[in-house]
Amino acid sequence: MTVTVGLDTAKTRKILNVGDQSVAYYSIPAAQAAGLGDFSKLPAALKVVLENLLRFEDGGFSVSVDDIKAFSDWAKMGGKNPREIAYRPARVLMQDFTGVPAVVDLAAMRDGIKALGGDAQQINPLNPVDLVIDHSVMIDEFGNPRAFQMNVDREYERNMERYQFLKWGQKAFQNFRVVPPGTGICHQVNLEYLAQTVWTDTDQNGEMVAYPDTLVGTDSHTTMVNGLAVLGWGVGGIEAEAAMLGQPVSMLIPEVVGFELTGAMTEGTTGTDLVLKVVEMLRQLGVVGKFVEFYGAGLDNLPLADRATIANMAPEYGATCGFFPIDNETLRYLRNTGRDEDRIALVEAYAKENGFWRGADYAPVYTETLSLDMGTVVPAISGPKRPQDHINLDVAGKAFGDYVKGVRGGVTATAKEEVRWEGEGGQPEPVNIPGDEGHHSRGYVKTADGSYQLHDGSIVIASITSCTNTSNPYVMIGAGLVARKARALGLNRKPWVKTSLAPGSQVVSEYLEAAGLQEDLDAIGFNLVGYGCTTCIGNSGPLDPAISKAINDYDLIATSVLSGNRNFEGRISPDVRANYLASPPLVVAYALVGDMNVNIATDVIGQDKDGNDVYLRDIWPTSAEINALVERTVTREAFIKKYADVFKGDEKWQAVETTDSETYDWPAASTYVQNPPYFRGMSKDAGTIQNVHDAKVLAVLGDMVTTDHISPAGSFKDTTPAGQYLIARQVPVREFNSYGSRRGNHEVMMRGTFANIRIKNEMLDGVEGGYTKGPDGAQTSIFDAAMAHQENGTPLVIFAGEQYGAGSSRDWAAKGTALLGVKAVIAESFERIHRSNLVGMGVVPFEFTGGETRKTLGLTGGETVTITGLDAVKPLQDMVAQIRMADGTVKEITVKCRIDTAVEIEYIENGGVLHYVLRNLAKAA
Repeated sequence: MTVTVGLDTAKTRKILNVGDQSVAYYSIPAAQAAGLGDFSKLPAALKVVLENLLRFEDGGFSVSVDDIKAFSDWAKMGGKNPREIAYRPARVLMQDFTGVPAVVDLAAMRDGIKALGGDAQQINPLNPVDLVIDHSVMIDEFGNPRAFQMNVDREYERNMERYQFLKWGQKAFQNFRVVPPGTGICHQVNLEYLAQTVWTDTDQNGEMVAYPDTLVGTDSHTTMVNGLAVLGWGVGGIEAEAAMLGQPVSMLIPEVVGFELTGAMTEGTTGTDLVLKVVEMLRQLGVVGKFVEFYGAGLDNLPLADRATIANMAPEYGATCGFFPIDNETLRYLRNTGRDEDRIALVEAYAKENGFWRGADYAPVYTETLSLDMGTVVPAISGPKRPQDHINLDVAGKAFGDYVKGVRGGVTATAKEEVRWEGEGGQPEPVNIPGDEGHHSRGYVKTADGSYQLHDGSIVIASITSCTNTSNPYVMIGAGLVARKARALGLNRKPWVKTSLAPGSQVVSEYLEAAGLQEDLDAIGFNLVGYGCTTCIGNSGPLDPAISKAINDYDLIATSVLSGNRNFEGRISPDVRANYLASPPLVVAYALVGDMNVNIATDVIGQDKDGNDVYLRDIWPTSAEINALVERTVTREAFIKKYADVFKGDEKWQAVETTDSETYDWPAASTYVQNPPYFRGMSKDAGTIQNVHDAKVLAVLGDMVTTDHISPAGSFKDTTPAGQYLIARQVPVREFNSYGSRRGNHEVMMRGTFANIRIKNEMLDGVEGGYTKGPDGAQTSIFDAAMAHQENGTPLVIFAGEQYGAGSSRDWAAKGTALLGVKAVIAESFERIHRSNLVGMGVVPFEFTGGETRKTLGLTGGETVTITGLDAVKPLQDMVAQIRMADGTVKEITVKCRIDTAVEIEYIENGGVLHYVLRNLAKAA
């Protein structure tokens, strides 16, 4: 992009005086007065982007006056004007699963810049970067007072190499801070502490400037902070690294969907129920690649904790972000969470002065709108495998039965009650249950907790987890009260349920203990297991071996219930097929029941100490009970206390030793951190985009193939290619850890690409797992097939259905694809982040057009694909793909090249965005 100077910045740069503070800022009303257009009807979310361009035009960056005027045209054109712009977020947020490979890439880039004749110090973040270690803790121990400490000890044992590397990065790179393990989840730490809503920094002239707090994060749920009016969204690690190094985020001015909220939540419903309904509605509408902004009178009745829950789930409804404008509730939350009073005063004054404030007259233009009366929201869960699979709680039991019928071909799970062993001499004998014809779905188990029967629908995991809900004191206090009432009646978790409590910050423990509720949660098995993502990202830990064996021996449809944001197939546990998202109070209630077949809203959930039936209504707290405890225990002082030494860490973190060097001394024997091959032998000059000639098909995949399917984060077995790699290096199975924890080693991650146990390659008949056909036509692992094709010099393509790459923003889904030798992915549609990641790794995404799909073409995987013209491609260009079918006939179809912007063409020409950045830095040296 070229620089066009013409804006009189003296007319837009103003001074704001707030108390004793005097700061400069870039005024949107002043830009309007200067004749650049009418910005008065822009949504607040889009005004944040506009201010960004105003500010960087002043610095002579790649921003033109026409870029700024385009926002006025957007409003005139009814919320549409997809002009390419360069956006620069204020900061970057990372978690350790995505952060480790990002720091690996930066370390490799230091080696690469030196090889090109540059200076290693050219590779340094220019913007503040915070990395929160939250993805590593696993639930090995649960349901007892020692669980937390034992899980922490095991975490350090497993991850010391990674932690030493991150500590090196903290020393080696400028503007890079690490929040140690055991502190909390990155998005909750961001919401409660790091975010400021209005950011301040000194400019090149040493003058203090105020501007909207913005960020990108290497996790899709970075969107959570939009609840605090901080514009942020998830990107892949490679895009985040480019942003750190000063490369703008190339994007099109987005459409903004207005979601009107009216009314108020009714008694007995939670913020989780609201967000599950919102996810369902927005998925039905279709908001991929769009901003969603929430507005309406209902916001006056919506606490910021509920707003953050809705914002957190933006990846689940497919939007870039779910934004809430600044209002009085924003200020209340900032104050209650310990933010400085001067900052709060600045937020209010800046928002009102620059048009970001949501007052009674807030009525912007939106691309389209939809509305929800919150009074119509009812208790609900979502599942069994997608967040948008909304189920009213009063039909949840029947819905599970219908799901089982679909899986079993008409047979339902009929064994609903606990069945004890009956037999002599320790030889168990099954108890016959009248009417139970589904013998194949029955598993008899004897464990230290007792003897019982498992069946389709047995809940084996109940986890209060994830920043989505543990950031919300209303639902957390609610969960504690359910536990208190259940305990008083003599109820307890079912013995086959693995229960856990993993808050997103230490503040949660502070107020649960202050309310006396942690003791009640402990009593029914919800002991603290760690401060981190745990079950939500697949770190649920192993089930009891006897339970795991019964599930697999009898092919049971075991279930989990979690207060998380993702429930994709194969994500939560390799032993659990059906996963349900629910509010923390419902997670506790389901642990008491232990069975998804029970219609928990209406059926008996247990018997009290006197043998009386207990229903959900008997243990459900009132809003008044919850609000009273929140008011008393969730205090400003608690937040200030717990975040006082947020970067210090405990004795274990302080004892982690690391080297003090400019470049990283890659340990040859490490199975966690290896120097990736991306920049080896790289020249100073880019080439042209390579055409695709006679590419073989590596996989034909269906709809809603997520990044979990492409690059799983959880555990893996010794029989997998990744397991075999570690076995060959004398790593015992107990020390395998997870794919997520080994993302700093490309050798493991290549072998884990397309290796999810539930992925289905349609080239094979009904086979689950990471398999395909090799060059000889025989079934083999995707990794082995890809390596064989590479040896033959054969390029590869992937075919897929709708919403390809939904879910987490994991860059390894693109990195692994590229390292396997895939040159193009042809899908019906892409999720935003994964499309961007593919481009960032030099893989060209294409979309079917004209109604063609993998199904209409009758693809079997025996085809070869040729796409020419890429050496002169334009953004979003329609191109011809020649597909030579297995019988030798050739079909020509039109596909849209999803290289969306001009700068993305340069990324592909360079082999990826990091290569592009590295070459530019080398030329500037």
